[in-house]
Amino acid sequence: MNSHEAGDRVRKWLQSERLEARDVVDQQAMLHLHVRYPPTKQGHVFNVVIPKNRNLVLIYSVTRVDDGQQSEMTEHSENENGDWEKWLHDTRIHLTQADLDWVLHVGKKKHGVPGPLQAFNLSRPIWFDGLTQNEFMHTMRHLWLTKLALIHKIKFAYGPGVGKPGPVDDWIAKKAQSRGSQPEVHSEVSEIDTDETGGFGRDFDPSEWA
Repeated sequence: MNSHEAGDRVRKWLQSERLEARDVVDQQAMLHLHVRYPPTKQGHVFNVVIPKNRNLVLIYSVTRVDDGQQSEMTEHSENENGDWEKWLHDTRIHLTQADLDWVLHVGKKKHGVPGPLQAFNLSRPIWFDGLTQNEFMHTMRHLWLTKLALIHKIKFAYGPGVGKPGPVDDWIAKKAQSRGSQPEVHSEVSEIDTDETGGFGRDFDPSEWA
């Protein structure tokens, strides 16, 4: 199977499952789609990417943490830094056991204590020799359930938030660095939401995951 055949199959499977998908301009990929899953108004938007010169399909999702929830996390870290670090540790263990690739974007340390959880990236690659409709759809479902579990974990501990995405230090630093260098070509990726209503990441480079 080559990249074009894999792309055709992915499009066919998405259509058969009645999943909304749209193409994204991406100079680094043979195929880049935004796919809403589950196919409901409450579904999130996931990125489905076939990177150039790679024999795999990458599915990923990036979510920012609400500004109000970040404030609650900051207060927790200042008052009970040991409990806050344990919460982060338990979250990392949970994601590792979920059999996914992941990155937690945590705020800058203050007095040696990590800042709030600001965003998280979840992804899973499927290589072409294992690419079937069953594997593809179960990967979408697995990412969705893991993401939903983390969202509920955050809400249970730090409330529903204020409906406004909080800052992400890593992305601010990356933008500042890119301004001082030559212009780069980025994927056309939309703003992300902060709860179960859906969302996908900005300034996320699929090549870092592939």
